[in-house]
Amino acid sequence: MRRRDFIAAALAGSYTVALRAAGESTILVLGDSLSAEYGLKRGAGWVALLESRLAAGKIPARVVNASISGETTSGGRSRLAALLAQHKPTHVVIELGGNDALRGLPLGNTEENLSQMTQAAQKAGARVLLVGMQVPPNYGADYSRRFAGLFEKVAKVHEASLVPFLLKGVADGDDAVKMFQPDRIHPRAEAHPAMLDNVWPELKKLLK
Repeated sequence: MRRRDFIAAALAGSYTVALRAAGESTILVLGDSLSAEYGLKRGAGWVALLESRLAAGKIPARVVNASISGETTSGGRSRLAALLAQHKPTHVVIELGGNDALRGLPLGNTEENLSQMTQAAQKAGARVLLVGMQVPPNYGADYSRRFAGLFEKVAKVHEASLVPFLLKGVADGDDAVKMFQPDRIHPRAEAHPAMLDNVWPELKKLLK
């Protein structure tokens, strides 16, 4: 490492420590396309709206959006260690699992990955908020029930916080079709304030 790079890294580390000492939180969002603003104008997604809400409420926190469209729980698990080391978050929001279901991956694998990510974040000193997802009825009643239940199970086992369903009031609302982009998978910008409203109550508790 060159001298100037070493100095820059040292200063960045000192800055992070200073922010923590001043009481500022760092919220790491690890999600998929629902958090990565897929198909939306930049700044229209619920994570960007979260930043605005924090600023408006004068809550000392910064948001790191590490979401990637198409991400699975396996992909998130493989990236998490580096993200924890780089950003040293005080809070980690895990919004993953939907793509596992779309790809028909074993529920046991999804549960194990969510469990391991939760434990890793907690071990790093972060508070964890799991954001649950549900699948359409055509997946079958048994699969749908088991899939929705695994988020609650992981949260309970590891004493993490939980948002049961990110798309509550969006996917199950009266005008559900109007709330989604033409692919009927990704919400329109109009849906993202409701998505933030689903996340905010639980996240706000953790920030106190």
